[in-house]
Amino acid sequence: MRTSKYAVLIISLTFLLFFFMEVINKKRIHPIQYLLVGFALSIFYALLLSISEQSSFGLAYIVSSIAVITLVLIYIQGVLKSKKLTMFMGGAMVMIYGFIFIILQLQDFALLVGSIGLFAVLAVIMYYTRHIDWYDVNKDN
Repeated sequence: MRTSKYAVLIISLTFLLFFFMEVINKKRIHPIQYLLVGFALSIFYALLLSISEQSSFGLAYIVSSIAVITLVLIYIQGVLKSKKLTMFMGGAMVMIYGFIFIILQLQDFALLVGSIGLFAVLAVIMYYTRHIDWYDVNKDN
């Protein structure tokens, strides 16, 4: 139940990564490709629920996250044709899923750790995007 509450956060952070990867690296990602990745991210929760009925939550979380991250990375490699961007995305997704797993384990401190983590993520995003001219983002240099 608590994992599904973080669904919007996981999906939003992943899409935010895709968007910034698209803007910063001038790699176009079609809305259909965003949709397919969104479906893959959504399937994580069905996998997590079904596997956790047969085994422990920790094992189910690890298996589900590895399956979804692998699926998305194989797809992204084919779409972007960049090993560097795929590796970056893989590392970022592992950090997102790892962060959520840690929050789920910290029942009493989940809000505190989650708030600090989200603050840090927002600070990093603001730092790396502070020089982007958002009005000129779609024009070729």
